[in-house]
Amino acid sequence: MPEANKHEPQLKRSLGFVLITLYGLGTTVGAGIYVLIGKVGERAGLFAPWSFLLASLMAAFTAFTFAELASRHPKSAGEAVYAMEAFGSRALATGIGLCVALAAVVSAATMARGFAGYMGVLVAWPSPLAAALLVISLGAVAAWGIRESVAVAALFTLLEVGGLLAVIGAGTDALATLPQRLPELVPPLEAVPALGILSGAVLAFYAFLGFEDMVNVAEEVRNVRRNLPRAIAATLALTILLYGLVSLVAVLTLPPAELARSDAPLALLFTRQTGAPPEVMGVVAALAMVNGGLIQIILASRMLYGLGRAGWLPAALGRVHRRTATPLLTTALATAAILALALGLPLVALAEATSFLMLVIFAVLNLALIRLKRRAPRPEGVVTVPLAVPVAGFLVSAGFVAFQLARAFFG
Repeated sequence: MPEANKHEPQLKRSLGFVLITLYGLGTTVGAGIYVLIGKVGERAGLFAPWSFLLASLMAAFTAFTFAELASRHPKSAGEAVYAMEAFGSRALATGIGLCVALAAVVSAATMARGFAGYMGVLVAWPSPLAAALLVISLGAVAAWGIRESVAVAALFTLLEVGGLLAVIGAGTDALATLPQRLPELVPPLEAVPALGILSGAVLAFYAFLGFEDMVNVAEEVRNVRRNLPRAIAATLALTILLYGLVSLVAVLTLPPAELARSDAPLALLFTRQTGAPPEVMGVVAALAMVNGGLIQIILASRMLYGLGRAGWLPAALGRVHRRTATPLLTTALATAAILALALGLPLVALAEATSFLMLVIFAVLNLALIRLKRRAPRPEGVVTVPLAVPVAGFLVSAGFVAFQLARAFFG
């Protein structure tokens, strides 16, 4: 891969372990849990927590695969680099990179739609206007600078995690009923509940996406071979804990059908728990959408930047602005694409499209690590995982791709 000219502006290594972990939490804890929990409940009913558990297993194997890949090749456009290193195909690497950028764009559009739904709780703005204002504002922040962008994202991350902790704290009475209600939450060994849990898991999987975004700021992380794998693992562990508790509180407090009817399900849940006005949780949830959208713009822009710098896309995409040390052209392109999708497609369709794209990418990249490990099992200074991890990650990802295709074609 061509290296950037040493006299050209470079990305700055500004992110330590704490900031990169908050970055990962910010892109993971957002639209998935704040917006889609009701939709998962609609598919899985009282078994929604099982959907989140299954989705976490879907994500876990590949998260650890990414941890090793990021330690082996800590570069922007990470997924494209991994594919190139493993398979030696520029076309495949470029295709993977463009799919990742597209998934980030679709994901950000999902969050913009979610933001518009929660804004409806606060002010009577038309949804398209709220979504458009959010996307344009986030594009401006992403262009400002990586440290500034991640500092803003870190602040919002603390607020959105605080919102989930508030829901869990308010739901302690509901959690106390778990021993008595546990039989209701154990799914029978029948096809219909199992298919509902699987379908819910495919949608809930979107809520765990985020660890893969972290690898695309690798060139902006200090001590990257150590800090980035640790941050991926910490992000996944914290996310599984939070989502498990929130999904349990949700199904123990409200009927899943009632959650599914709401455009702001956690605001509804918090109001039912505490009697507080829905605007309280509406503000926190709206900030979660803001945070997730910002990080997805950064991801998409860094992927396009990395592909341009490698010479796989036009070189203009691989340039960094001297003053901001950010890739302004790719940031503008990502922002424009997000705006177009946010105004044109419904939320669930956007989330499912993101999940499908990422599952395909995860299947390919688990294969990439298998190939790389066969060539060099334990490179010096690299964090490694057992070979069984990428093998399981491939089987799980490919299996759910097949499930989604079967569901799309056969209903």
